[in-house]
Amino acid sequence: MATTLPTVYIRPTATRSRAKKLSVGRVLAWSFLILWSLLTLFPVYWMFRMAFSTQRELLADPTNLLPVHFTLDAFKRVLGLLPLSTVVDQGGFPKILNFGLYLRNTFIVSIVGTAGNVAFSTLAAYAFARLRFPFRNQLFYIYIATLIMPTVLNMIPNFILIYQLHWIGTLVGIIAPGFLGNAFSVFFMRQFFLGFNRELEEAARLDGAGILGVFWHIALPISLPALTTLGILSFMGSWNDFQWPYFVGGQGRIEQATTLTVALAYFRSQQQSGIPDFTGMMAGALLGVAPMLALFAILGRQIVNSIQFSGIK
Repeated sequence: MATTLPTVYIRPTATRSRAKKLSVGRVLAWSFLILWSLLTLFPVYWMFRMAFSTQRELLADPTNLLPVHFTLDAFKRVLGLLPLSTVVDQGGFPKILNFGLYLRNTFIVSIVGTAGNVAFSTLAAYAFARLRFPFRNQLFYIYIATLIMPTVLNMIPNFILIYQLHWIGTLVGIIAPGFLGNAFSVFFMRQFFLGFNRELEEAARLDGAGILGVFWHIALPISLPALTTLGILSFMGSWNDFQWPYFVGGQGRIEQATTLTVALAYFRSQQQSGIPDFTGMMAGALLGVAPMLALFAILGRQIVNSIQFSGIK
């Protein structure tokens, strides 16, 4: 005997109405996101527009949305490939930007500072997360409390220490304060180590591994995604830092200790005319930010995923 399945009646009007409401909401949401993205990216486009223009034509036609008299001369000028006479003829400021030296200094500060920060912060985070010692949590909370302190309160004692060590005007003085880690990096890695499987540690200890053995052979390989993310964030912070390199590096007057951000600010302050050299500044800024844009474009998703996994909301 055949079984008759019950008939389910769906009102087509309600279904179409619900689908219509959903589609309208999605359209409005996407429209808002696209508009917000365009507003956010417009200043970046404006930098490109000025960098690919010449100073004189740019001032003559400031409202044009496209590059005025499209040229690569601003980038050639920043890289030292354009004679100063041509720069003056185009309405630019007659000052040479030693971009190669500033870029080298920035890479040294960022790479060395990131390596030290990641290494020492990871060791401290593992100790706070996995080792047992008196007042562990209290010490960690005191250490994390430094995050709410104004930056200037940390700069004053650090500057006095660097001055007494005669490191003012050197790359060592710029690197030193952040080389031994910071509170955010320790907190970031501690959150990762808190979710570490204790059974792996116990198995390694049964095999005769000590604390450093467990850390080196078990904890580090598992924490590579978090370490990579921390390294990227630290590198970007060092690359974009301005305040500390400005004061310790001689405010742009000592080229051997001048980073790219400080060099651009010093270049702006040295302009004698009332009109900034927009094309030179924008070309230097674009060349300086290009490595960060490429880095985040390649590894941006990994950064977001690792931050979510570490429990930082």
